[in-house]
Amino acid sequence: MRLVIDNVDDHGAYNNATPPTDVYVITSDGRSIPAHSCVLGSASRVLERMLDRPRRSRGPEREIHILGVPYGAVLAFLHFLYSSKTAVSTRDGEEAMAEHGVHLLALSHAHRVGWLKDASEAAVAARLTAERVVDAIKLAKLCDAPRLYQKCMRLAVKDFAAVRESEGWRFLRRHDPALELEILQFMEEVDQRKKRWKRERGAQEAYQQLSQAMDCLDHIFTQTCTQVGPSGTCTNSRTCQGLQLLTRHFATCNKKGASGGCPHCNQMAQLIRLYSFMCDHSESCKVPLCNQFKMEIRTEEKVDRTWRLLVKKVITAKVMSSLAKRKRPEYTAKLRSSYRRTR
Repeated sequence: MRLVIDNVDDHGAYNNATPPTDVYVITSDGRSIPAHSCVLGSASRVLERMLDRPRRSRGPEREIHILGVPYGAVLAFLHFLYSSKTAVSTRDGEEAMAEHGVHLLALSHAHRVGWLKDASEAAVAARLTAERVVDAIKLAKLCDAPRLYQKCMRLAVKDFAAVRESEGWRFLRRHDPALELEILQFMEEVDQRKKRWKRERGAQEAYQQLSQAMDCLDHIFTQTCTQVGPSGTCTNSRTCQGLQLLTRHFATCNKKGASGGCPHCNQMAQLIRLYSFMCDHSESCKVPLCNQFKMEIRTEEKVDRTWRLLVKKVITAKVMSSLAKRKRPEYTAKLRSSYRRTR
């Protein structure tokens, strides 16, 4: 990549249209790149402090050293300092990021060039591979790049088999057990979060089903719902049909009083008991046993905390379901129709 000082070559030659260079950037291989101290100092406070140090050379030009990275990476770094932020999205800028992204991230972090650090971090993250992810994690920690760190960790979790076969992982196991433990702990935390999320999702689905069952009980006995099945009009036809079959069994079963009872009848009784906690009808509720359960609840000194928590969860699921199904206000549709007419 060519430095964006069109009239200045690597030897400091310039014409009358370009101010003379007054500083040389020395790289690891001993090569020097002419530059302008005003540009470097305005782009980076770190470079500004380096330029303010007493001169070692007796000539008019000052020298600053940028070491530890290849000459091409230093040249690309200076190119971006001379260019605007939009240079990152140009073809030359993308090629520089592809070739020197890792070194540019280190240089921009060391010299506190924030916008270039963000662009370099994004470029390195976009080109991550399982073979390089361990090195990228080390780089992210050294350069305080949290977005790159998180993407590296997610890739390590997603494709750990390939990461484990990489040379970087083998080096890590031999020389950096602390980082190895950090990666393994992160993977364990991700696995635990997934399991917890699945449990919570399963519980929410169960509460949602119980909420539908409560609506169906009220629907069956207060409105004598019979419109179930594929051709029916019941909104919860599947749940309603199952509860109707369970209700008929409950009404005719002869094992309710037997030892252990009928499991289907016990299930129906538990549903009705849950319904009685949520019932807002008067004493003449038409759901069987609801009034009886209400009397038992009133006479009990303490209601089981598990039941109260279950009722709370079911009510919450019911409210959330009703909010999700709520129709948008009519005026919103009117506004949309009027907007279409005016276009």
